[in-house]
Amino acid sequence: MIRIMSDRPVCVIVGAGEGLGRSLAARFAAGGCDIALVSRTRSGSEAALEHARAANGAVDVRFFAADATRPVTVEDAMAQVAEEMGAIEVLIYNARGDFTRCDPLDMTYAQLEEVFHVEVMGAFAAARSVLPAMRARGSGTIMFSSATAALRGSATFPLYAIGKFALRALAQCLAKAHARDGVHVVHMRLDCDLDVPVMRNAYGDPTGLADPDGVADTYWWVHRQPPSAWSNEVELRPFSETWTI
Repeated sequence: MIRIMSDRPVCVIVGAGEGLGRSLAARFAAGGCDIALVSRTRSGSEAALEHARAANGAVDVRFFAADATRPVTVEDAMAQVAEEMGAIEVLIYNARGDFTRCDPLDMTYAQLEEVFHVEVMGAFAAARSVLPAMRARGSGTIMFSSATAALRGSATFPLYAIGKFALRALAQCLAKAHARDGVHVVHMRLDCDLDVPVMRNAYGDPTGLADPDGVADTYWWVHRQPPSAWSNEVELRPFSETWTI
């Protein structure tokens, strides 16, 4: 079978749901990227698929199945994207573990293992899959969606903090190792809740929520930064947010 690939850059989004993932897919499609959405189920990415196609009908938008808790499936999906769509220019790892409330001593080994798989091993599998080609051609952007939990522990949400601490360390290690190869690695730290239906219902007043489209604009801006002025740590919050750190 002969595959005809476009000359457009390919953006892969791992974890493209109805919130930020949807906005990211639309923004990078509008910017002229072909979009590959990677999630466990197609139904979970349906909104992102629709918004990306609506944002730019000229780009290629496809779904690929993978489970972030199973790194081999992430590697397989990345290989499939590269084979069917072309070289991956942008990787956005937007998957996260459950926001589970518990006392630190009540964490189970199974919970710790799961959060490590989602936040670290899945992220590493995705990055390791694209880095060799990015290094070879001297360009590429890798962005990890994160939170302020990456900078402070929590008495009530320790699993989330542990996962994000580790993700931040991974982002820094990769950035320090491969910036000189032309690969831009960024830890995108959201100190906010997003304006999505579940949070709007919880807050009532959306003033304190961050617009996912606005957040996605910042991801696009970071991707477009010149190499002489790269960010590694980017923090986002709405104007009304009380700073937590």
